[in-house]
Amino acid sequence: MNVITTDIEGVLIIEPRVFGDARGCFFESYNKERYQEQVVASDFVQDNVSVSSKNVLRGLHYQQHQPQGKLVSVLQGEVYDVAVDIRKGSPTFKQWVGVNLSADNHRQFYIPEGFAHGFCVLSDTALFSYKCTSGYKPDDEHTLIYSDPEIGIDWPCHEPVVSEKDAKGLLLSELGDYLPTYISS
Repeated sequence: MNVITTDIEGVLIIEPRVFGDARGCFFESYNKERYQEQVVASDFVQDNVSVSSKNVLRGLHYQQHQPQGKLVSVLQGEVYDVAVDIRKGSPTFKQWVGVNLSADNHRQFYIPEGFAHGFCVLSDTALFSYKCTSGYKPDDEHTLIYSDPEIGIDWPCHEPVVSEKDAKGLLLSELGDYLPTYISS
């Protein structure tokens, strides 16, 4: 596999080795030993799948006290996926990375703990998969509004379809005490 670093330390794009022929293709989507050596030393404890329609935008979500690192990929369709560094004290605070993930490019995206995460669907539908380093804790979840001008994400969905919860997300400036803290490695 090819692990691509980004401008934010710890945010990684993973290109698995794909074997293809006239019948289709095969690739290893996760191998604990290899991923712990090359991507993240943490164990993944929960897998999730979502199905969404074109222009659906989900996020930007994070957990403050029990943060989740996420390894995300698309099994069908295409999304634009975003990680935002919201860790207080981080040298890359407020910076974000966006990447296209699709069933065709087989790319994966690793979002470290302490980041807000979201995606928008570019295809008619998308089957989105993600592995998490800790379980979902609804009482610990917070939502950064996807359109925060202080962050300035250039979403390719110009008329996004969002949930009520995501539409009520807060600006970064309003999240103060609810932001995770940067811990230097």
